[in-house]
Amino acid sequence: MDNLEYKNLKPFRIVDIVEYLPNSVVIKSILRKTTGYISAVSFDSGEVLVGKISPFDTLLQIIDGKSEVIIDDKSNLLEIGESIIIPAHTSNTIKANVRFKMISTIIKSGYEEISL
Repeated sequence: MDNLEYKNLKPFRIVDIVEYLPNSVVIKSILRKTTGYISAVSFDSGEVLVGKISPFDTLLQIIDGKSEVIIDDKSNLLEIGESIIIPAHTSNTIKANVRFKMISTIIKSGYEEISL
């Protein structure tokens, strides 16, 4: 397994998992399962992920710096400790007006039809 949790089996500081690289977005997988995954992501200042649409809900949590997250053309400014949920099937853009780090959690289950 390539998951961080299986390599360390001890507490860790998630903000230290991923480093900043000039002119780059860096993604480090922390946990990957068939039902979803968790990644630590760093954005250098000026970097943008544009027009991404995921078929799954995504939770973003800022762990360093500040981010702008645009969901269906609505801008949201996030600071350290703040989170936002990007609903499945919505257009979104993530912008680094200043460099920042975040945790991205994607949940791939819960879309099954529920009958009572």
